[in-house]
Amino acid sequence: MGNTIRVRYNAVSPPTLPCPCVVRFFVTQLFENVACTVCGCVCDDLSLQVDDGHVTAVERACFLSESWLLDQSADEDGEIVVEGASAAMEEAVAAASDILQNSRAPLIYGLSTSSTPGLRAACRLADQLGSTLDTTASTGHAPSIIAVQSVGESTASLGEVKNRADLVLYWGSNPLESHPRHMERCVEASGMFVPGGRSDRHVVVVDINRTTTAEIADRFIQVEPGTDFEVLCALRMILKGEPLEADSIGGVPREQLLELVEVMKTCRYGAVFFGLGLTETSVPHASVEALLRLVTDLNGHTRWIARRMQIPGDVAGTASVLCWQTGYPFSVNFSRGYPRYNPGEYTANELLEQGEVDAVLLVGSEGASNLSEAAQRHLSRVPTIVLDNQKASNRLESNVYVKTATYGIHRAGTAYRMDEVPIPLRPVLQSQLPSDEEVLVAIGARLEGK
Repeated sequence: MGNTIRVRYNAVSPPTLPCPCVVRFFVTQLFENVACTVCGCVCDDLSLQVDDGHVTAVERACFLSESWLLDQSADEDGEIVVEGASAAMEEAVAAASDILQNSRAPLIYGLSTSSTPGLRAACRLADQLGSTLDTTASTGHAPSIIAVQSVGESTASLGEVKNRADLVLYWGSNPLESHPRHMERCVEASGMFVPGGRSDRHVVVVDINRTTTAEIADRFIQVEPGTDFEVLCALRMILKGEPLEADSIGGVPREQLLELVEVMKTCRYGAVFFGLGLTETSVPHASVEALLRLVTDLNGHTRWIARRMQIPGDVAGTASVLCWQTGYPFSVNFSRGYPRYNPGEYTANELLEQGEVDAVLLVGSEGASNLSEAAQRHLSRVPTIVLDNQKASNRLESNVYVKTATYGIHRAGTAYRMDEVPIPLRPVLQSQLPSDEEVLVAIGARLEGK
């Protein structure tokens, strides 16, 4: 559904001026069905009020998105900096092109705040440069992606969960803090086969601590840190009728595990949403594999699906676009003239730690803070180009900096929800800021002309 826009004109007469003919007119615009990109839920039912180029009121926004949305403005004066001095766009494109052309091993990294057009432009530029292309998934849900590639996954849309699931399990995730409206839309909402909403659903939380989500769950199982794999294997053994001799596994009494398996077997439709907490082990992808295999086993008894609770940004869209552009979701290297995939070898953090990068193009700088100290030290030593929509106060030091438009605020685009459903983004503010796609295309065009 597209944005519904209602326009109201307001007249303001300055109180210090007696002449009634001195009147300033501005427009109040009301946008409905706006999509929010702050977290992986991509809620698309928000209402925004825009006055004089600023978002002034928001409805149905969560506590994570409300302050971010109210901070948005038209940003007519874009910030472009080359070697510490203000510059024109042409100068920035020329300087960025020179850095990349003189580089033997460039890295393009970030992309989680981009959109489909920007991601495609980044893939083309990486291919043109023969560079490595990596995303923030490599420091986030990379173990989950690797696990899915190894054992597959049973999935569904959030709409199917809302309409069918009578058991919802959160493993290593605290959605009330990380995805505030997830439970509102998938657990509390009335569904086709669960008309009572929350009252018709059984909610289970498995975590190392009693979180705010655990407080409102019907069942909470607390596991010892780093023992998710053992607990999941124990659940699989019980499900298959194998004897479980230990009195407890991972700090969970055997009786609790037996009860949980019975609940999971006898529900009509189960959905498990897992977060980064599941990957906090020495072999993170093994825990995710065990969970996905448990879901496969459960499908021999009833219907079950599994979904990742995506980290902030369009991580699902980044992986989807890279897959259909290169064949791989992240950590892609083009140095041989064709895409190669090898997490660890072509991952941004490891490349920077080992000093195997001599220039970096950050498309969105939010992922830089998740790099290791060694990687960040090398990043500070090599020429860096940053295309970012962050405020100047949050700007990462770089040789070339271009403030770009925000998709869903200043520019149209597409964001992929955590269930990989593409949600259209439409602008609510007019801005002269360039999109990351425009800057990347301009850099590529200049390199072709050299």
